[in-house]
Amino acid sequence: MSERGELRLPEMQRQYVWRSPRVRDLMDSLYRGCPSGAILLWETDETVPLQAMAVKQQANPNASTRLLLDGQQRLTSLSAVIWGQPVTVRGCQKPIELLLNLEHPERQEIVTEVEEDTEDEIENDEADSTEDDLQRRFERMTFVVTTAKLTVLPQWVKVSDIFKSESDTAILKRAGIKDFEDERYERYTARLARVRAIKKYVYRMDVLERSLTYEEVTEIFVRVNSLGAKLLSSDLALAQITAR
Repeated sequence: MSERGELRLPEMQRQYVWRSPRVRDLMDSLYRGCPSGAILLWETDETVPLQAMAVKQQANPNASTRLLLDGQQRLTSLSAVIWGQPVTVRGCQKPIELLLNLEHPERQEIVTEVEEDTEDEIENDEADSTEDDLQRRFERMTFVVTTAKLTVLPQWVKVSDIFKSESDTAILKRAGIKDFEDERYERYTARLARVRAIKKYVYRMDVLERSLTYEEVTEIFVRVNSLGAKLLSSDLALAQITAR
């Protein structure tokens, strides 16, 4: 829908603001079969002020328009990664490049979303870490934001390359697998298939009535995006401790 131009962004929406670590965590969640919420749309024949999405779209072929009220960050992120194209942020094109660790542990540590306002601090922490510390940390992860050093290692695969082809041959060859007898063959092919399955994830779509006015829809947009209480890091930590 987004690619065909059937899904548009109303002017009331904020711009695309997610940074690469958030996209990484979304991919990780979908890879593990976690639910990713719902998408809120409004289908209307009204002439509504629009803004451009951060990914390229075709011209809308329909008379009516489906407007995206909730889910822009998720759909834009997934579109950019699956299509392998950059997002446009404040007039500049910015690639979202992720790597899959073919040798990731079966059981992962619980991953929580990165706070928008703490990503710079995390990047600084990584800059202060030794190379060995970073390597050990990355080896425990399934997806990472692309780095030049990891890209050249055979166990790390560009996620956009996985979506470009249904064939695993080139990826397996690069990983050093020469035949079906290799003990890694089934594990790697299963993991690559799980990544491609993300394209088939079905979001539930809640569609607002056509009879609503633009002002009424704006009020709904404000309520949907303002009334939720964001969990603090301490709340998330307590939940993990309680589970253990």
